[in-house]
Amino acid sequence: MNARAKILTRPELTCRIAEQKAKGQKIVLANGCFDVLHAGHARYLQAAKNEGDVLIVAINSDASTRKLKGAGRPVMAEADRAELVGALGAVNYVVIFDELDVRALLRELRPDVHAKGTDYTAETVPERDEAASLGIRVAIVGDPKEHSTRGLIERVRRSSHG
Repeated sequence: MNARAKILTRPELTCRIAEQKAKGQKIVLANGCFDVLHAGHARYLQAAKNEGDVLIVAINSDASTRKLKGAGRPVMAEADRAELVGALGAVNYVVIFDELDVRALLRELRPDVHAKGTDYTAETVPERDEAASLGIRVAIVGDPKEHSTRGLIERVRRSSHG
Protein backbone atom coordinates (compact mmCIF):
# COMPACT_ATOMS: atom_id res chain seq x y z
CA MET A 1 0.00 0.00 0.00
CA ASN A 2 1.43 3.39 -0.90
CA ALA A 3 1.90 6.04 1.77
CA ARG A 4 -0.96 8.29 0.66
CA ALA A 5 -3.42 5.39 0.64
CA LYS A 6 -2.69 4.88 4.35
CA ILE A 7 -3.95 8.38 5.22
CA LEU A 8 -7.62 8.15 6.17
CA THR A 9 -10.29 10.46 7.50
CA ARG A 10 -11.65 9.69 10.95
CA PRO A 11 -14.89 8.12 9.59
CA GLU A 12 -12.93 6.01 7.09
CA LEU A 13 -10.56 4.88 9.82
CA THR A 14 -13.40 4.00 12.19
CA CYS A 15 -14.94 1.70 9.55
CA ARG A 16 -11.60 0.10 8.64
CA ILE A 17 -10.73 -0.57 12.27
CA ALA A 18 -14.14 -2.10 12.97
CA GLU A 19 -13.50 -4.57 10.13
CA GLN A 20 -10.09 -5.47 11.51
CA LYS A 21 -11.36 -5.88 15.05
CA ALA A 22 -14.04 -8.23 13.71
CA LYS A 23 -11.19 -10.36 12.34
CA GLY A 24 -9.63 -10.49 15.81
CA GLN A 25 -6.74 -8.18 15.06
CA LYS A 26 -5.13 -6.22 17.91
CA ILE A 27 -5.17 -2.46 17.27
CA VAL A 28 -2.46 -0.06 18.48
CA LEU A 29 -2.73 3.75 18.45
CA ALA A 30 0.40 5.93 18.56
CA ASN A 31 0.43 9.69 18.16
CA GLY A 32 2.62 12.75 17.81
CA CYS A 33 3.54 15.77 15.72
CA PHE A 34 6.33 14.05 13.74
CA ASP A 35 7.43 17.49 12.58
CA VAL A 36 10.88 16.44 11.36
CA LEU A 37 11.00 12.66 11.10
CA HIS A 38 14.08 11.19 12.81
CA ALA A 39 15.42 7.82 14.01
CA GLY A 40 13.69 8.14 17.39
CA HIS A 41 10.33 8.38 15.62
CA ALA A 42 11.03 5.30 13.50
CA ARG A 43 12.08 3.30 16.57
CA TYR A 44 9.02 4.47 18.53
CA LEU A 45 6.65 3.46 15.74
CA GLN A 46 8.32 0.08 15.19
CA ALA A 47 8.10 -0.65 18.92
CA ALA A 48 4.45 0.45 18.89
CA LYS A 49 3.71 -1.94 16.01
CA ASN A 50 5.26 -4.76 18.04
CA GLU A 51 2.41 -4.29 20.56
CA GLY A 52 -0.25 -5.52 18.11
CA ASP A 53 -1.30 -6.33 14.56
CA VAL A 54 -2.42 -2.95 13.21
CA LEU A 55 -0.69 0.37 13.91
CA ILE A 56 -2.62 3.61 13.58
CA VAL A 57 -0.57 6.79 13.85
CA ALA A 58 -2.48 9.95 14.74
CA ILE A 59 -0.64 13.07 13.62
CA ASN A 60 -1.31 16.48 15.12
CA SER A 61 -2.70 18.95 12.60
CA ASP A 62 -0.74 22.09 11.80
CA ALA A 63 -2.96 24.08 14.19
CA SER A 64 -2.57 21.70 17.13
CA THR A 65 1.18 21.35 16.50
CA ARG A 66 1.51 25.14 16.62
CA LYS A 67 -0.39 25.23 19.94
CA LEU A 68 1.77 22.47 21.41
CA LYS A 69 5.18 23.45 20.04
CA GLY A 70 4.98 27.22 19.63
CA ALA A 71 5.94 29.78 17.00
CA GLY A 72 7.75 28.50 13.94
CA ARG A 73 6.24 25.03 14.18
CA PRO A 74 5.39 22.90 12.43
CA VAL A 75 8.30 22.98 10.02
CA MET A 76 6.47 20.69 7.58
CA ALA A 77 2.78 20.77 6.63
CA GLU A 78 0.48 18.11 8.07
CA ALA A 79 -0.06 16.41 4.68
CA ASP A 80 3.70 16.00 4.22
CA ARG A 81 4.19 14.73 7.77
CA ALA A 82 1.35 12.24 7.29
CA GLU A 83 2.81 10.96 4.03
CA LEU A 84 6.28 10.49 5.52
CA VAL A 85 4.91 8.59 8.50
CA GLY A 86 2.72 6.53 6.18
CA ALA A 87 5.80 5.56 4.18
CA LEU A 88 7.18 3.66 7.19
CA GLY A 89 6.62 -0.07 6.93
CA ALA A 90 5.41 -0.44 10.53
CA VAL A 91 2.51 1.96 9.94
CA ASN A 92 -0.83 0.65 8.68
CA TYR A 93 -2.92 3.84 8.87
CA VAL A 94 -2.45 7.54 9.48
CA VAL A 95 -5.06 10.04 10.62
CA ILE A 96 -4.65 13.78 11.22
CA PHE A 97 -6.35 15.22 14.31
CA ASP A 98 -6.94 18.76 15.55
CA GLU A 99 -7.16 18.18 19.30
CA LEU A 100 -4.19 18.63 21.65
CA ASP A 101 -4.38 15.00 22.80
CA VAL A 102 -5.96 11.77 21.56
CA ARG A 103 -8.71 11.26 24.14
CA ALA A 104 -11.43 11.65 21.49
CA LEU A 105 -9.65 9.21 19.17
CA LEU A 106 -9.37 6.67 21.99
CA ARG A 107 -13.15 6.91 22.45
CA GLU A 108 -13.84 6.72 18.70
CA LEU A 109 -11.44 3.92 17.77
CA ARG A 110 -11.20 1.90 21.01
CA PRO A 111 -7.74 0.48 20.25
CA ASP A 112 -6.40 -2.35 22.37
CA VAL A 113 -3.17 -0.47 23.10
CA HIS A 114 -2.24 3.22 23.33
CA ALA A 115 1.51 3.49 22.69
CA LYS A 116 3.49 6.47 23.96
CA GLY A 117 7.19 7.23 23.64
CA THR A 118 9.79 7.02 26.37
CA ASP A 119 9.52 10.75 27.06
CA TYR A 120 6.43 9.66 29.06
CA THR A 121 5.96 7.42 32.07
CA ALA A 122 2.77 5.55 32.96
CA GLU A 123 1.94 8.44 35.31
CA THR A 124 2.55 11.28 32.81
CA VAL A 125 0.59 10.00 29.78
CA PRO A 126 -2.04 12.74 29.28
CA GLU A 127 -4.72 10.27 28.20
CA ARG A 128 -4.04 7.62 30.88
CA ASP A 129 -7.36 8.12 32.73
CA GLU A 130 -9.37 7.98 29.50
CA ALA A 131 -7.50 4.86 28.38
CA ALA A 132 -8.07 3.17 31.74
CA SER A 133 -11.80 3.95 31.70
CA LEU A 134 -12.07 2.37 28.23
CA GLY A 135 -10.00 -0.70 29.10
CA ILE A 136 -7.15 0.34 26.79
CA ARG A 137 -3.66 -0.72 27.85
CA VAL A 138 -1.02 2.04 27.79
CA ALA A 139 2.44 0.92 26.64
CA ILE A 140 5.58 3.04 26.89
CA VAL A 141 7.68 2.04 23.87
CA GLY A 142 10.72 3.02 21.85
CA ASP A 143 14.31 3.79 22.60
CA PRO A 144 15.50 6.24 25.25
CA LYS A 145 14.65 9.85 24.44
CA GLU A 146 17.98 10.74 22.84
CA HIS A 147 16.47 12.33 19.75
CA SER A 148 14.21 15.35 19.54
CA THR A 149 12.85 17.45 16.75
CA ARG A 150 13.55 20.59 18.77
CA GLY A 151 17.20 19.59 19.20
CA LEU A 152 17.55 18.71 15.52
CA ILE A 153 16.07 22.06 14.44
CA GLU A 154 18.43 23.90 16.80
CA ARG A 155 21.48 22.06 15.42
CA VAL A 156 20.45 22.91 11.85
CA ARG A 157 19.93 26.57 12.76
CA ARG A 158 23.32 26.79 14.51
CA SER A 159 25.16 25.16 11.63
CA SER A 160 23.53 27.45 9.06
CA HIS A 161 24.50 30.56 11.03
CA GLY A 162 28.14 29.93 11.40
